[in-house]
Amino acid sequence: MAECKLRLVFFGTPDFAVPVLAALINAGHEILCVYSQPPRRSGRGMLETPSPVHQYATEKGITVRTPESLSSADVQAEFAALKADAGIVVAYGLILPPSILAAPKLGCLNVHASLLPRWRGAAPIQRAIIAGDRETGVTIMQMDAGLDTGDILLIGKSPITDQTTAESLHDELAAMGAELIVRALKEIDEGTLIPRSQNESQACYAEKLKRGESQIDWRQSAEIIERKVRALNPWPGFWFDLDKGVRIRVLAAELCKAPQNVHMGKAPAGQVLDDNLCIACGEGAVRLRLLQRQGKSAVAADAFLRGFPIAVGTRLSLPQGEDL
Repeated sequence: MAECKLRLVFFGTPDFAVPVLAALINAGHEILCVYSQPPRRSGRGMLETPSPVHQYATEKGITVRTPESLSSADVQAEFAALKADAGIVVAYGLILPPSILAAPKLGCLNVHASLLPRWRGAAPIQRAIIAGDRETGVTIMQMDAGLDTGDILLIGKSPITDQTTAESLHDELAAMGAELIVRALKEIDEGTLIPRSQNESQACYAEKLKRGESQIDWRQSAEIIERKVRALNPWPGFWFDLDKGVRIRVLAAELCKAPQNVHMGKAPAGQVLDDNLCIACGEGAVRLRLLQRQGKSAVAADAFLRGFPIAVGTRLSLPQGEDL
């Protein structure tokens, strides 16, 4: 069987998409053009910075297009003129109109970081961790006009453990997606890949992360708070404020038992229960293990307390300045 060498257009923006683009190049496919979101202002100087995919494609000498939208007739005609065999979409961030989905000979394929139909949408990695899912993965999907509703072509699975973080899962699934898309294109070219429709009754939506989710609400259960510590780092972060106006970011935590002299049903949410940062939650308690003050390096809890003591009995703030 001859090697699969296709003419592809790649749509992607963040770090997650870079390994997929690299794998397609390494597999010998011709990347006709890369579409990525326009450069955004970032950093202290607020300089316009190309996306990670944009930067990588430029290094590889690939033409990059950065339209604000794909809705105009001129943009769609420009895409159709490429006469691609397939479009490959990985966390691009813009909606592909029907004319673009239909233009390539094989249509457009999406690399999505969940086990569809579970966690359609923008933040599947984080939502899977927060929900307490024990498994996730990558789906290669034949795109249609819906939001992650197209036929499933390939799936790869990965466990979510008590040690899994959004960062570690991001890297693992990016590598998995890179492997699966190369395999999917080969099997499509050979005619051996059989699409299957999604079960709509199992669908759920991975809502985009918001900065408002960043502040810890101690009224939630310890299990949910511990999962959010793992899911919301590095972005948007997960933090609490002390009465002194000091913001403290929590980078690692674990479930803990309350001290024997504390009745958990009577301890208010957010109260520090011992001298090792065991904190009462709406249900159960969580121990903070790795913390970071604004402008400081992250340190283990014992080192943090030596430099910035938090007394037993302190009641940590709730979101929106609510009274405890």
